[in-house]
Amino acid sequence: MALLGIDVGTSGTKVILLDSQGHIAANVTEEHPVSTPQPLWSEQDPKHWWLATCRAVQAAIAASGIPPDEIAGIGLSGQMVGLVTLDQRGRPLRPCILWNDQRSGEVTDELTARIGLPKILAETGNPLFPSFVAPKLAWMARHEPDVYRQIKHVLLPKDYVRYCLTGQIGTEVSDASGTCVFNVRRRQWSAEMLSAMDLPPEWFPPCSESDEVVGAITTTAAQETGLTKGTPVVAGGGDQPMQALGSGIVRPGLCSVTLGTSGVVFAQSARYLEHPEGLLHAFCHSVHGQWYLMGVMLSAGGSFQWLRNLLTASAPTSYDEMTARAEQSPAGCEGLLFLPYLTGERVPYSDPNAKGCFVGLTPRHGQPQLIRAVMEGISFGLLDSLNLMRDLGIDIERVYASGGATRSAFWRQMLADVFETEIVTTNVTEGAAFGAAILAGVGTGCYRNAEEASDALSVVRERVCPDPRNLEAYRQNYAIYRSLYPQLASTFAAITRRVCDNP
Repeated sequence: MALLGIDVGTSGTKVILLDSQGHIAANVTEEHPVSTPQPLWSEQDPKHWWLATCRAVQAAIAASGIPPDEIAGIGLSGQMVGLVTLDQRGRPLRPCILWNDQRSGEVTDELTARIGLPKILAETGNPLFPSFVAPKLAWMARHEPDVYRQIKHVLLPKDYVRYCLTGQIGTEVSDASGTCVFNVRRRQWSAEMLSAMDLPPEWFPPCSESDEVVGAITTTAAQETGLTKGTPVVAGGGDQPMQALGSGIVRPGLCSVTLGTSGVVFAQSARYLEHPEGLLHAFCHSVHGQWYLMGVMLSAGGSFQWLRNLLTASAPTSYDEMTARAEQSPAGCEGLLFLPYLTGERVPYSDPNAKGCFVGLTPRHGQPQLIRAVMEGISFGLLDSLNLMRDLGIDIERVYASGGATRSAFWRQMLADVFETEIVTTNVTEGAAFGAAILAGVGTGCYRNAEEASDALSVVRERVCPDPRNLEAYRQNYAIYRSLYPQLASTFAAITRRVCDNP
């Protein structure tokens, strides 16, 4: 039987269709726009997700040649912490406020001061972030009171598509973890946080585990998508846990690094863990009864892209050419370091004022050292998150690498050396959509659990072990790297004040 995975991303909705052998029979992406009506705002019309889903599913069925009635189940994934508000008739009240929207910064600070960070961490395992759901609701209450009064349901992006497919209102534990009103330890809504934020509990939908069947394709959805009425729909999960699941992170001790514009370090745990200062996100995993910790750096591949754009301004330069030049420099770049804080930072320093900089420049340093220093700085930034996890007692056996930058064999070796851990890559390149298809198979009984499904569908392609020749150079440079931010934090803040006062 075939399995369908739907991932409601920021730039587009991806649909993959797996055949009975677990091979990708179709892979379709339909784009949808992002709106930025004001500075710091980022929004999308939920109706665009549904239209994109319908088109992508129709195209996937046509491309695969698989009859719709052979699809055993449908799994869902999507961008996390987006706020979807519905009225009593199930209609979106306004565009979704996305994960990268920062309008609620002021109310977030006010809520944290009023409730108290210790209580917030004790209840949710995470600080309040402007990107999370509840602060966005607080912003709506203050700035859009007429819309706020009409709210009947609060959903996450993928859950709106679930509603369109099944007519059922609901969410699951991994996405609920990013609302600020969910007790991650207990895997249930937090009455204490709902009360503290003056939010009606009835707004928040029933919450299941990620691998549960939560509905079936309705007659209307079947007509609009080409799917068969009655096909089971499985809850799925947020894009980060589904990306990890698709990559094989289904057992404690496994960790993934995703190197895109941002950098994400994700480690699974069989028991609930939280960072005492809230430096790491503590969320429920989409693997039944499991949790994860996640560290995010804001400018990972983004820093490398920035450098590529600078070099290309004088002569066209590819990423492959850059890594080839970087290989001409020894590990440690002869003392040159780079702080990759081009857009501020989140982990381990939650500081929007943080800045990028080179430290240690001398006449000996040319393009090879500059490029390699940027790569090493990004790798050190990821190591910050990995070490926070290790400090909490997570024993990292190996790290699964994904994302565009990890296509470079040189960078994979660098990560192995910096992390002092084996780096592996798998056959899975579709990430969250693949994870959604895996859970569709688990929820409908094609596989007994996520571990069995991952073992059957995710295959390790390459293993890279640390090179002992490079370890000491990286250890020394990392120690210096760690000392730089504390010395420069006040300087970064002064630069921000200078720019804001004199734009």
